[in-house]
Amino acid sequence: MFTIGPYQFTNKLVLAPMAGVTDRPFRQLCRSLGAGMTVSEMISSKADLRHTRKSQLRMDHQGEPGPIIVQIAGAEAKTMADAAQYNVDQGAQIIDINMGCPAKKVCKLDAGSALLKDPGLVEQILTSVVNAVSVPVTLKTRTGWSIENKNILKIAEIAQNSGIQALSIHGRTRQDMYNGNAEYDTITEVCKIIDMPVLANGDIDSVQKAKLVMDKTGCSAIMIGRAAQKKPWIFQQIDHYFKTGKIAEEPTLQQKQNWLTSHLLNLYDFYGEVHGVKIARKHINWQLNDAPEYHLVKPEIMAVKQAEIQLKRINNYFERQIESSFAKAS
Repeated sequence: MFTIGPYQFTNKLVLAPMAGVTDRPFRQLCRSLGAGMTVSEMISSKADLRHTRKSQLRMDHQGEPGPIIVQIAGAEAKTMADAAQYNVDQGAQIIDINMGCPAKKVCKLDAGSALLKDPGLVEQILTSVVNAVSVPVTLKTRTGWSIENKNILKIAEIAQNSGIQALSIHGRTRQDMYNGNAEYDTITEVCKIIDMPVLANGDIDSVQKAKLVMDKTGCSAIMIGRAAQKKPWIFQQIDHYFKTGKIAEEPTLQQKQNWLTSHLLNLYDFYGEVHGVKIARKHINWQLNDAPEYHLVKPEIMAVKQAEIQLKRINNYFERQIESSFAKAS
């Protein structure tokens, strides 16, 4: 377990905030499958965007267990401070600041990981946000802007001196995007020099990798992003290993079917049928693209526009696979 401010989490497993992915239904799915902590999708600090449908959905935490953690993004200290206070007023219990997003549309606004080019501005933003709210403030970042400018040690010290209460680090620079392999040596160095929880992020996609990163870095927790899109039960598997020292069996087809169909129903309810069906497609593909014979039914599943039919075709696919597995076993 680890703590941020007054909040103690049930384990050391965190779902990484991902724009377009970690909406309320996905956070709820991952929490039900072992994630001890989840963070909202990135929310713009701009006041004129707060009441758009996208922002309202991203700010929806109804029915979620606390603490409610909201991630904000922006490039101006006052705007970020105002956004933090606004989200606290809406129920946020922890504010997370995004200085890690590598997307061009974010960086061209000098937000996200682009801020790492200007440590002075980083300090202004962190100090302003911390002073604006009474709840814990955390920071999500990368090892630097570029390979030549890997300045996370300086950023970490600024964060600690500014009152940041936890630091999540993706083991790549902005220049790396998601290419190559994440490295953990830099995260290890950060863990040695600062006195706050450090969450290690990047390429953690198995029980073995989770243990390696925990042991190597000495981090307080691990943060999992893309691997959770393909197998959200990874949290359950890692949690089982950390508690027992044993590798859990792969979930059964029936379990995977139940989890996916329950998630689809939650998406339909959250977004409405039209948008829910569209958003469900990417989750279906993430979980099933590598599954046996999925390529044979993928075109018809992707073409469906009605929730009932989409759900029926997914269930039909699983039932055929379950029958096939029984036939092979007998």
